[in-house]
Amino acid sequence: MSAPHADQAGAPVERPDTPCVAVCSTTFDEVCRGCGRTYVEVANWVAMSAEEKEKVWVRILAQGYPRRNT
Repeated sequence: MSAPHADQAGAPVERPDTPCVAVCSTTFDEVCRGCGRTYVEVANWVAMSAEEKEKVWVRILAQGYPRRNT
């Protein structure tokens, strides 16, 4: 698990190390249909700082990702 983060109410939230759900597809655009990350974010995930990853997490969760069985 990655480092804990706070939700909007300030409560700690544990996130998985990656939003990947093994449903990888960027067939029609630059965004993976499984996790919601762009192909650039996927490629650079391991080198991103915790702050950069958290920004991605916030965005993809707001957009309804990660999705399973899509």
